[in-house]
Amino acid sequence: MKQAEFQKGEIVIYKSKEGPKLDVRLEEETIWLTQAQIALLFGTQRPAITKHLKNIFTTGELNEKVVSSILEQTTSHGAIKGKTQTKKVKFYNLDAIISVGYRVNSKRATQFRIWATKTLKDHLVKGYTINEERLLQARNQLQELQGAISFLQEKSKHKLLVGQEQEILNLLANYSKTLTLLEQYDKEKLSLVKKTKGKFVLKYENSIKVIQEIKKELIAKREASDLFGQENGEKFQGILGNIYQTFGKNELYLSLEEKAAHLLYFIIKDHPFVDGNKRIASFLFIYFLDKNDFLYRKTGEKKINDNALTALALLIAVSNPKEKDKLIKIITNLLVI
Repeated sequence: MKQAEFQKGEIVIYKSKEGPKLDVRLEEETIWLTQAQIALLFGTQRPAITKHLKNIFTTGELNEKVVSSILEQTTSHGAIKGKTQTKKVKFYNLDAIISVGYRVNSKRATQFRIWATKTLKDHLVKGYTINEERLLQARNQLQELQGAISFLQEKSKHKLLVGQEQEILNLLANYSKTLTLLEQYDKEKLSLVKKTKGKFVLKYENSIKVIQEIKKELIAKREASDLFGQENGEKFQGILGNIYQTFGKNELYLSLEEKAAHLLYFIIKDHPFVDGNKRIASFLFIYFLDKNDFLYRKTGEKKINDNALTALALLIAVSNPKEKDKLIKIITNLLVI
């Protein structure tokens, strides 16, 4: 059976190895075939189908009024090329088709009976085949969410995160809101990360100016030394280049959320500065979001407050490089809650 392909109210539903291939009507959560199509399906003649249907209705196995319907069918006009005509034709639903299939004595009917018994009812009537891909996606996304929550719980025990337990709990609480994934799935709105397009581009020269302004303020407060913000080779330029890198003329990180998350992660993990990497990463993260009008919720509160950002910075610092994808997913999800 092929996946449902909706075209003008019809789908391709069944094709055996030897044929036939049928275009089938899908109406009222079931499928409909004419007697001619049923005969083709089972490799027999139409009179045999008429006889079997008559016996099915006579014995009361099925109610003809329930399993049959007069539907319009568009066909080519025999006399005029390119012109079509519409006529009323009697169609029979899935229950009738299966009942006939169990009465016809042919190789095709046997193949159909095996297939129908195993898959047809469950897959089409219950909608499993149509929704299989979305169900799999929902399950995979849920597993990723559970993995991220386990990650936060594990890292909260690290000695560098002592005193940050409440912020870790807050991160868990906020992140758990994305479990509305299941509700979104029910409403056919399955989405974990919005692909927001940012207008502001974070450039190297501008970033250095911002870092220098931060350095002045921190030195004045005696919260930083002259080593703060001193570049470690060309690592910082490389990080900005990575955020905006392209592959096949397409940006590798398409969304604003992804760029912001990678900016925070790379500065903390790659140590592009002699001193102050976590603070610089956090400042530039906030600056980048603010310049793109993405720092605040509609309520006026920050999407990631200062305490939560401190906890995130520490989480990144103590994380294993293999855990990068989990951290990026956590950050991007927190930005869209």
